[in-house]
Amino acid sequence: MLHAFGVRNDRNSVENMQLVRGLDTVGRIGPIPHARVAIPRLTPQYPPSPMEHPPESQNELFATRRAKVDAIRELGVDPFGGRFETSGSVAEIRARFAEGNQERAAGRLTAHRDMGRSHFLDLNDGTDRIQLYVGTKDMAPEQVALFKLLDLADFIGVEAECFTTKTGEPSLRVKSITLLSKALRPLPSSWYGLADVEQRYRQRYVDLLVNPGSREVFLQRIQIVRGIREFLQERGFLEVETPMMQAIAGGAAAQPFKTHHNALNLDLYLRIAPELYLKRLLVGGFTKIFELNRNFRNEGISRRHNPEFTMLEAYWAFADFQQMADLVEELICHLAQTVRGTLQIDHKDAEGNPIRTIDLSRPWRRAPYRDLVREAAGQDWFDLTPEARRARASELGVEIAPAFADFEVTQHVFEKLVEEKTFNPCFVTHCPAELVPLARQSAQDPATVDVYELIINGQEISPGYSELNDPIVQRERLEHQAGEEKQNIDEDFLTALEHGMPPAGGIGIGIDRLVMMLTGAESIRDVVFFPQMKPTL
Repeated sequence: MLHAFGVRNDRNSVENMQLVRGLDTVGRIGPIPHARVAIPRLTPQYPPSPMEHPPESQNELFATRRAKVDAIRELGVDPFGGRFETSGSVAEIRARFAEGNQERAAGRLTAHRDMGRSHFLDLNDGTDRIQLYVGTKDMAPEQVALFKLLDLADFIGVEAECFTTKTGEPSLRVKSITLLSKALRPLPSSWYGLADVEQRYRQRYVDLLVNPGSREVFLQRIQIVRGIREFLQERGFLEVETPMMQAIAGGAAAQPFKTHHNALNLDLYLRIAPELYLKRLLVGGFTKIFELNRNFRNEGISRRHNPEFTMLEAYWAFADFQQMADLVEELICHLAQTVRGTLQIDHKDAEGNPIRTIDLSRPWRRAPYRDLVREAAGQDWFDLTPEARRARASELGVEIAPAFADFEVTQHVFEKLVEEKTFNPCFVTHCPAELVPLARQSAQDPATVDVYELIINGQEISPGYSELNDPIVQRERLEHQAGEEKQNIDEDFLTALEHGMPPAGGIGIGIDRLVMMLTGAESIRDVVFFPQMKPTL
């Protein structure tokens, strides 16, 4: 059977494949799209993984390849060549394949099968793979000399003629080879892959080459981000950009990263949220805007948190949080159908065993915050005294810190008993005003604000607000939040509000968490190309 990227893993394909030692690495590496190689049945010779070699062996491999660089230069060939004109990608060549076509292709060597004077190799450029046939008896002596110095993972360009083998494999009969880049280090064998999870994160470039599933996740992430832009732009939203370095870290309650601008002799902060600048644009007359932005928070690292993360924030003048909830529901369902082709998203463990299936079928549940807390902690929860609520939380197995205010006790119970146990979509509405100082107060209950918190897969995916546009109330809330640190209040933002901001709905969506949910990834590190890691010594 063909799995993602066409890698064959059926029993016969493994047992029938002849693995013949190449130059210093054996067999096939990396994701090989549409691999259909028919080789006479022999006892399989499974290669050792280079990643499992002791350091001395790795050093020997490096030294061997380094010596080949000098040998290649002695042939008058640049081991790290330059431009090579191709006639198209490998995928395009396969799509228009016809006997006798003359093609120029480039890519990485990912397999080598030695038949004496005849050699079969796989060339992969990231779009697909194609088999190369090299007959050394038909090549010029200098080309044969160069060919003998090639290794798996090298980048080459070829001029070749299309032909089909007796087994029906579309192939390229190589006429000339151009070395484009010599790989000094071998890559892990595809039989083993890159199994060390931490090494996959530290050496993502290797992970992407040898783990088809990892590459597929990031291709889906790219589709998701592109789909978000297209979805919003089709509905009249304009993409904008706001500062990443700010004099005051506003828009969220989080610890910022601090930097210093030498020319201005000014301390600045990497933004924790773009919200206050986007609202300035509402004041300035932009009525439907969004920003896909990078935020930075100097806080903990976990499977759900990375200190640098991607957010979508969007604002819609004259709308409210209910309309923003409708927009987000439509957006996420659109992305699921476009990228995954289904609203049923399977999540699996590391061994591939099903954990759960998230059902994104519409309509999504909407429930007030207080109702959900009552369902989890008892119908009388909000009738209890603060001391009784702490005692009830302890009975329910929720640890409460002594410094927690009463509303924080309820919020912690909500997080542990509601949020972490809710996997299908649920819009939690009308949250306590203390939790969201930038949202509009609810007309029905002044103790709550007109907001939603969208929970999917046991975590918050998106908050949405009816934005507060009263500059007097906004000042009161920000002063209360700042306490004694009045210097942390963004006076310019308040001045902007005093010029008049239209009523508006606003949303935020954590892109990393959204990608986790849609792809089935269980750690944020699996959906971020280069997650933050502690340096190795």
